[in-house]
Amino acid sequence: MTILSEQQIAHFRSRLIDNRKSLEQSQHDSEDGGLANSLKDQTGELSPIDNHPGDVATEMFERSKDLAIHELQDLHLERIDAALAAIDNGTYGKCRTCGQAIPIERLEALPDSLYCAQHAPRQELSNRRPAEEDFLQPAFGRSRREDDGYVGFDGEDAWQIVEHYGNSNSPAMSENREVDSYNEMYTEADENEGFVEPIESFLATDITGRVVSVVRNRQYHEYMSHGEGDDELSFNSYDADDDSNNRSF
Repeated sequence: MTILSEQQIAHFRSRLIDNRKSLEQSQHDSEDGGLANSLKDQTGELSPIDNHPGDVATEMFERSKDLAIHELQDLHLERIDAALAAIDNGTYGKCRTCGQAIPIERLEALPDSLYCAQHAPRQELSNRRPAEEDFLQPAFGRSRREDDGYVGFDGEDAWQIVEHYGNSNSPAMSENREVDSYNEMYTEADENEGFVEPIESFLATDITGRVVSVVRNRQYHEYMSHGEGDDELSFNSYDADDDSNNRSF
């Protein structure tokens, strides 16, 4: 076991005191820089809640960063005070867990260390996640039906309806360079509504099923212009029992 000499103890005490003064001065400077004031007073705005949150994004980021640094400095000061207390009670240089001497090299690098490298507390990230994330995975959480063959109304459909009223995305933000309208920016904007195949939207029958008609809507013209349609679809209607007019689509 390596026993620290009085000269070494004095050396580490001096380093710890200097470190504490430096940290306290840094915290004092950050408070003078505006951290001690509210965000409203610091920015000179009437309210920190602007029409667009991006207007105060820089100030919010810098303030959050300063607060995080301030918290780390507080933790460092607590470690320094604990090390100075250990010097006063004669336990400095010994691991609190195993009682073995802490190597001089470790104390030079971390004069506020009270543990050897083997028993130093590990700062591990917690694997616990917020309960809200259970509703985010998969997308739309538990409101989306993943059953095979389910085609009913679910959370995704509800979101698409709400999104039709507009969102903050502009055509310039689209990965598709052909998008030039806000109406094309919502989720699955090109998805067929009320039908699966285009032909289902313009081919219809009457209540008896005897008369078939072709409704020349937008889907009809797109269907024909893409070369998918049959020329026989140009007939307005026909009688299913009339052999002369009977057409197979």
